[in-house]
Amino acid sequence: MHLTRYTDYSLRVLIYLGSRQDKLATIGEIAAHYGISRNHLMKVVHQLGANGYIDTLRGKGGGIRLARPPEQIVVGKVVRSMEENMAIVECFTPNTCDCILAPACLLKNALDEATQSFLATLDLYTLADLVGGQPIGL
Repeated sequence: MHLTRYTDYSLRVLIYLGSRQDKLATIGEIAAHYGISRNHLMKVVHQLGANGYIDTLRGKGGGIRLARPPEQIVVGKVVRSMEENMAIVECFTPNTCDCILAPACLLKNALDEATQSFLATLDLYTLADLVGGQPIGL
């Protein structure tokens, strides 16, 4: 299983915000802390806001913060909402599958089960578990 950078950055943003719940953060601050592109983070933050994970406050003194407590943010749900495509092999997307083995292949079932197990494990964790009370970027 491979998560995209986009999902990785999404989790980093949430971890950063979860570690400092009482303070607003800026995209620039988070980008500098992790050494990642501010432009990438802008897209990530937009989608996290659209999905209800964070609140964005515009204007002077604005910033971003969690929209709900870390205990209510399930890691598996974040991954599902941020990953564009969870297909780990081409046969998971029938419209683009060129594999001649697809009609009789049993590997697809095993890989699907593995993907579901991966996500089920992530569903056991919340953002609170990832933060662990450690402040970041203070």
